[in-house]
Amino acid sequence: MSDLSLAQNHAFDLARTLMVPVTLFEIEGEIGIMPSAEYDGDEDAIINEYDPFAYGSAH
Repeated sequence: MSDLSLAQNHAFDLARTLMVPVTLFEIEGEIGIMPSAEYDGDEDAIINEYDPFAYGSAH
């Protein structure tokens, strides 16, 4: 599993655990995840945003 694939899985799980949208981003070759409301970085660095409410029920 690649680092990006692992980060995407963790980002989706984090969004569903916290029940808040999270942003997956890459800056200078490093991948990060944080709540979307707190992200104020470069829009071009965003890989994806995961919204737990967009995917329906977790169960």
